[in-house]
Amino acid sequence: MAVSQAKNASLPLMNLVRTSAFPILHQLRLEERLLRTSTENWCIINEGTMESSIVMGVSGKLNELVETRFVLRDGVPVIRRFTGGGTVVVGKDTIFVTFICNKNAVPGVQPYPKPIMSWTSKLYSKSLSGLVDFSLRENDYVIGDRKFGGNAQSITKARWLHHTSFLWNYDPRDMKYLKHPPRAPSYRSMRTHSEFLCTMNGFLSSSSEFTERTVASVGDYFSLRQVDLSAVAEPAASEAEFFHSTRLLTEDELKASLALEREGSEPSISVVCA
Repeated sequence: MAVSQAKNASLPLMNLVRTSAFPILHQLRLEERLLRTSTENWCIINEGTMESSIVMGVSGKLNELVETRFVLRDGVPVIRRFTGGGTVVVGKDTIFVTFICNKNAVPGVQPYPKPIMSWTSKLYSKSLSGLVDFSLRENDYVIGDRKFGGNAQSITKARWLHHTSFLWNYDPRDMKYLKHPPRAPSYRSMRTHSEFLCTMNGFLSSSSEFTERTVASVGDYFSLRQVDLSAVAEPAASEAEFFHSTRLLTEDELKASLALEREGSEPSISVVCA
């Protein structure tokens, strides 16, 4: 494994993977594998993905969340991830930050959704200090009253994962792929996507400024060791048969959802993994 020397050995060790344009499907599968098979702490920062994609939570209903007619017309990939959380459109201007930690890695943080969110919001509050009016609202990261970061979590017996998609920027035309969700945070107040969302590029000089500030904040809690993506992108021999639940939805599934949506029925989506 290609690494740089860890600093501040009095803190727990965290492996830091920094990359860009890493396909989000591959990233989510890597996160799932590291959560399930590794016993180390990880922070993955990926600046952008290669193509625009829609990412859904494990239990999200396709017909309620995605405009499948536009997705089919434009050939946009739809990914069902292994974690919960909402449905998002991601692309080259999305910054992904994920923490994968042992349950005792952060003193005082219990492996439950609210304590984890409280800790991550504290971390990002420091990294964005003096730049934006940052806060945590109903599981979203917001600037003022507009969302710029969506979160997903997965918690196992011994470990937890917290994944965030930050909007550095986005193409407003991509919002046509998303429906107004049937369950939305109360602070959204029925606002459209363009009214509800905001981007980070109007507040920071560059995306690298945000990632550098975030790395510095993580360094308050962990001794960081840089790891090359190439060292972990492919599973080890002992992990070669790891079963990923993160997958692409098939064209047949999208067509079936569209047909049932037009009939006013709820689609039944299979969970066969690729």
